[in-house]
Amino acid sequence: MEHPWWRLLWNDRREAVFDIALVVGLHVFVWTLGRLYPEVSSPESYDWIGGLWLADILNTAFGIGLLVRRRYPMWLLWPAAAVSVAQALLIQFGPGPFMQVNLPSDPWAPGLTPLILYAAVVYQRRSRGQMWVLIGVVTAVCLRPWTFPDADTVLGGALWSIVPILLGLSALGLRDRAERAEREQELRAAQARADERARLAVEMHDVVTHRINLMVLQAGALAVAGEDPAVRRAADELRASGSQALAELRDLVGVLRRSETDPQEDRAETPESPPDLDELVAESQAVGMSVEYTVDGAAGPVTAAVARTAYRVVQEGLTNAHKHAPGAHVDVRVRYGDDRVRVLVRNTATDGPREHADSGGGVGLLGLQQRVELVGGTFRSGPVDGGPEGAGGFEVEAVLPGYVPTEESADA
Repeated sequence: MEHPWWRLLWNDRREAVFDIALVVGLHVFVWTLGRLYPEVSSPESYDWIGGLWLADILNTAFGIGLLVRRRYPMWLLWPAAAVSVAQALLIQFGPGPFMQVNLPSDPWAPGLTPLILYAAVVYQRRSRGQMWVLIGVVTAVCLRPWTFPDADTVLGGALWSIVPILLGLSALGLRDRAERAEREQELRAAQARADERARLAVEMHDVVTHRINLMVLQAGALAVAGEDPAVRRAADELRASGSQALAELRDLVGVLRRSETDPQEDRAETPESPPDLDELVAESQAVGMSVEYTVDGAAGPVTAAVARTAYRVVQEGLTNAHKHAPGAHVDVRVRYGDDRVRVLVRNTATDGPREHADSGGGVGLLGLQQRVELVGGTFRSGPVDGGPEGAGGFEVEAVLPGYVPTEESADA
């Protein structure tokens, strides 16, 4: 999505409205003063340049330039410094001023200098040294230290330069404190999430693992003591499924118990073989699905949590294709990189009947996304080519890290 044009200068509409209103208000204010006090300064002082036409152009340019003060404050500070120095040199050694000076003690700087200095202090983040040099030049022209002890000149110059600088430093300090408070709040929220993950891990370990262990033990006992071969086979399959569920649960609990801020470099890896998806694809092909399975890259070792998550992504993608796109062609692609695994399941569009489209709880993709994000991966699902579901097919994609530390891998 493209950003609106005003994003080039402002962060939100409130800033845009405020700055535009400021520029318009300043121009109206200056125009009103010119009508109320038309003879404040002597016109003869500017005869050498033909009047105040150059001052009017510069004041208008500086006024419009205030619109960029938040993003590009140096674009205003450089011209303000140049105009101030030129004004001082022309008054001291030349024919006279070209910017309007009402009283001899008035600062020899553009009328919008206070706003320009304030913007530079608050919004300039880079080249701060250069910024302070230019601010020093403008301040020296405003104060005119060579006129000491002219109190009126010093006071006027201080109000024109030092006061806005101090206000800018104060605003900058308030902003830094607000940003620091926001960062501290984010850290507290991250710690709260880590504590909640640890609590959930303990609860899962104490409740779910205990029950599954009992189920596995009972299934093992039934496989040994059962007289019917069919019962023994079923009990043995149940025991194997329970053992696999325990292994997956241990991985998930280990990931939950690892803090998001724990260092990664000292953890010992326990690599395993990449996920075996041939059997899963063969099962789908056996029920009549058209499935093409391709692998790109060298299938390096991955940790158990990544292997099982990749397996679940393919399993969920094939299940969704079977339920919502019967008769469609399905592409299953696994790409191995140096430190990540990319899994993609994409099915073409189909007009066949969707007999099982309403089956299931409807939260498979949401649960899969949470599982992928839990191990530090990214998940995406949606219609192909941005069309409505069923018009151009559907795809599920996950990018997983090659190594996800768990409690067991960290303690190995």
